[in-house]
Amino acid sequence: MPNSSKGSQPQRPDLAGIRFVEVTQKTRADFEALFEQSGAPKYCWCMAWRHSSREHVRNDQKKRMMTALIDAGTPVGIVAELDGRPVGWCSVAPRETYRKLSKQQDDTETGIWSIVCFYVPRALRGGGLASALLDAAIDHAFARGASTIEAYPVDQAAPSYRFMGFRDMFTARGFREVGTAGARRYVMRLSR
Repeated sequence: MPNSSKGSQPQRPDLAGIRFVEVTQKTRADFEALFEQSGAPKYCWCMAWRHSSREHVRNDQKKRMMTALIDAGTPVGIVAELDGRPVGWCSVAPRETYRKLSKQQDDTETGIWSIVCFYVPRALRGGGLASALLDAAIDHAFARGASTIEAYPVDQAAPSYRFMGFRDMFTARGFREVGTAGARRYVMRLSR
């Protein structure tokens, strides 16, 4: 993720006090507060890999769709909190809660959780928050019963899909490449 924009230097947050919270009905307000901040992906509400219809869906509809998933108890991801405020997001959930993520996906496999998205506010990028989110997402998925975690990162020089994370970040944590998804995304897995 880019380190800065318009010449501003990223903030280097002290991650010692960070905590990671699963998004549930009880914690949904933190997720909403994060996504409604200036510069946040409120155009998506992390529905890009969950919504399967080809028709255009307005932003407020995407928010309602995500809220319905959360209210139904469907796992959707985790929020990073620092000093009591939400500062980051990782979409980590059972793979079957997403639409098809790669052409070689075998839907008969069970116990697979997918990591499909990160959001770190621009001012906090480059300070290790995405890596901390990835570590927390891995712990979260395995604690919730995943046997395998699948991710779809790109190389750092990729012009698109950067929100899915960078390949090196996953490789450093033991993920291995098992295929590709499109022209830029790798399919990588970690099993325990």
